Formats: sequence, C-alpha cells, structure tokens
Amino acid sequence: MTASLQRASKSDVAALVQRAAGILLERKANDVVLLSLEGVTDMTDYFLIASGTSDTHVRALGSGLEEELKKETGQRPHHVEGFTQGRWALLDYVDFVVHVFHPTLRNFYQLERLWADAQQVPITASGTR
Repeated sequence: MTASLQRASKSDVAALVQRAAGILLERKANDVVLLSLEGVTDMTDYFLIASGTSDTHVRALGSGLEEELKKETGQRPHHVEGFTQGRWALLDYVDFVVHVFHPTLRNFYQLERLWADAQQVPITASGTR
C-alpha cells in the first residue's frame, strides 16, 4: 500500500471508493452497495459490496477493479483474497475494503445486515466514466 492512500483526505478516499464502485458497475456487477463505517468501526472507512453472476464473473470483477484502479490512480490493494476460488474476492485498500461475492455467499454472509449500523452511501454518477 502506498503511503499516499494511508494519508489521503476523507474527500480523496470518498472519491476513490466512488470510482471503485463505478468500475464495478461498468463491469456489470450486481447489487453494488457502499457502506460508510465512520463511527461504527475504526478498521476501515468504507465497505464496497457487490455481486458477480458466477465464479468467473467474481474473479473478473475483482481483477478488473484491481487493474483499473492501479492504472487510473496508481493505488494497489494492501491485501487480496479469494480470487482463486471465485466465490468471494476481497480487496483491502486500507481506507476501504471491497467484497465481491458469488450471490449464494453474499446471501449467506449478509454483510449489509451484519453492518446494519453503517450508513448506506449513494453511488454518484461521478464514480463512473
């Protein structure tokens, strides 16, 4: 992880997570949800949650997001998990964490319900190109 993201302003982080949401939408992710964890936990500022339609789509969404954010912003995730199986891809950018689920696992884990105290943030049109 680059030091620049770790010291990014709240508005820079908000813009970056909006762009990440836009990338997922451009790549046909389903049920994209952005949760603000401010005041709920100190572990990260946002969870970005999306679903793919298949294992292949989950892998493609995760790897496509990673490649596009690196190309556009130079940001790389601090930690990545789950690409091999394609059931759940996790990309940890420190200030926000992206979860891309196969629909069955998303229904099982129900992160939106688990983090019900978090505020859902509208995904803006500025998040897409």
